[in-house]
Amino acid sequence: MRETDPSSFSGLSRRAWLKRTALAAGGTLASGSLLAGAAPLPVPESSKKLGAPILSPEYGQPAPQESDVVRRPTGLTPTQYSSWSFTPLQDLHGIVTPNGLFFERHHGGVPDIARDQHRLAVHGLVRQPLLFSMDDLVRFPSVSRFHFLECSGNGSAEWAAPTGKTAQFTHGLLSCCEWTGVPLATVLEEAGIRPEAKWLLAEGADAASMTRSIPIEKALDDALLAYAQNGERLRPEQGYPVRLLLPGFEGNMNVKWLRRLKLGDRPFHSREETSKYTDLMADGTAREFSFVMEAKSVITHPSGGQRIDRGFCEISGLAWSGRGRITRVYVSTDGGKSWRQAALQEPVIPKCLSRFRVAWSWDGAPAILQSRAVDETGYVQPSRRELIAVRGMNSYYHNNSIQSWLVAGSGEVSNVHV
Repeated sequence: MRETDPSSFSGLSRRAWLKRTALAAGGTLASGSLLAGAAPLPVPESSKKLGAPILSPEYGQPAPQESDVVRRPTGLTPTQYSSWSFTPLQDLHGIVTPNGLFFERHHGGVPDIARDQHRLAVHGLVRQPLLFSMDDLVRFPSVSRFHFLECSGNGSAEWAAPTGKTAQFTHGLLSCCEWTGVPLATVLEEAGIRPEAKWLLAEGADAASMTRSIPIEKALDDALLAYAQNGERLRPEQGYPVRLLLPGFEGNMNVKWLRRLKLGDRPFHSREETSKYTDLMADGTAREFSFVMEAKSVITHPSGGQRIDRGFCEISGLAWSGRGRITRVYVSTDGGKSWRQAALQEPVIPKCLSRFRVAWSWDGAPAILQSRAVDETGYVQPSRRELIAVRGMNSYYHNNSIQSWLVAGSGEVSNVHV
């Protein structure tokens, strides 16, 4: 869908809202208070003794008070070897997901791979088949880029009913980090691409031998052979020692534990590729090759499972698009009847999470919070009704509809459909 005239939307700066929500009595603002005339601050116990020494432990850990900020499974799969874990989006800040909170999707468990023994084969329609060690790959000039990664099943449980209680379970098959590796085009050019090559098969070294067909255009565009994320080597659950990264494409195509790339003149169906992810339409037909994750957004604060107090509240969330850069995000506090444009926090990067913010003063009346993203192609995130009108109710994957959060009079926030 395309964007209509945005002239009906109006923004309001955070400073203006702070002025309007300032309470004259007692000189208080929101829930904080001024210190003028107050008793001196007591010396905290932490200032009276030495803290822990360095290297305690050797690999840094979160504060004990943050121990609840963890990945969580749904508990709905019959086995944990082919399952998911979800990123706690509602507890994160900025746009980068820490490596230990990056969501997981496995089809045959996490393999134990020795880096010095791992090899990547490039063969098929190439001038010279090649076999690369990890040392060979790392020797190539590297690049580092920020990109999101989203499972095509993100939000799949939300098609029929509001199921997830928190943003972790409605949208948590989504994470974002800095990826470092060698452009796939560099490695393919080393092998020499024959003119008739149009697709390549990517295969992982896990128990599922996960395989996916990749268009050659994407491989030569912005695909990476990633061996590091957020400054350190890949974690085992994220594909150590090397994975394929296809920015903006659905997560299952970003094959982990990559061991083989075979070039061919057509998609690798049947024998050589495991079942594809397709979208079942209302008339019973299936849409395939729906690789791109369309523009989407979610408010993470306030969101399901949280509670707010009356007065000033900064609404914050995440927006992203597999087609490029997010250009605008609109926020509604009345279930889509009216919208205001949110501020986008820098940096705003193509095919990356973008943080949006808008100031709000809650008066205690029930409210329905929504966000709607627009990307640089003009695509506008659809409402649930708009998406179902096109796709029907048979779909499972690629649910990018608008998320609604109900703020009850008590301040409790819950997941609803409107």
